Amino acid sequence: MILLRHGQSQFNLHFHATGLDPGIVDAPLTPLGHEQAEAASRALAGEGLRRILCSPLTRALQTAAPVASRLDLPVLVTPAVRERRAASCDIGTCRTDLARAWPHLDLSHMDEVWWREEGDADEEPEHAFRARAASFGATMAGDPDWAHTLVVCHWGFIMAVTGRSLANGDWVRCRMDEGGRLVAVEG
Repeated sequence: MILLRHGQSQFNLHFHATGLDPGIVDAPLTPLGHEQAEAASRALAGEGLRRILCSPLTRALQTAAPVASRLDLPVLVTPAVRERRAASCDIGTCRTDLARAWPHLDLSHMDEVWWREEGDADEEPEHAFRARAASFGATMAGDPDWAHTLVVCHWGFIMAVTGRSLANGDWVRCRMDEGGRLVAVEG
C-alpha cells in the first residue's frame, strides 16, 4: 500500500509562513500543490496500483485527480482517511456541494456532514482520531487488494498510521506487520 500526502494547500502555504491558522475551510491546492500532484502521478505510474482511496477534503481530491487520470483508475472517496479535525482546513465541504464540484465521484455512502458527528467538539479528540486510523488499518489487513492500493490522505493520518512525517506531495510504501498493522517500509 502507498500513502500519499496531498500537495501543498492554501492553508499549508499560509500556516507555514505565519504559524497561525489562516481560517481557510477545506483548503484547495496552491499552484505548487497541483505541480506536486502531477509529479506524484508520474512517480506512481509504475507501481502496479489497482485502486485509489481518497479523503473527501478538497486538497486530497485535487491531488488524486491527476493520479487517477494517468492510471485510469476511479477515486473511491473514503471519509475514514480524512485529517484529524483540529484546524480550519479540516472542516469539510458538505456532500451536496462536493457532488456539484466532483460530479463523477460516488459520494452516496457519505453523510451530508461527514467530517464530524452531531454534538462533537470543535476538535476531534486524539483518541477518536487514533481509533479511526487503527480501524482503517485493521480493515485494510483483511482486504485482499490492500497491497495495490493508493491512499491519498493527510499528514496527521499518515503520522497516526506509520509514525512518519511526510512533506506535501510525498508518499510512503507500507506493508502489513505480523499483527496485521500497516507499517512504513524503510528506504
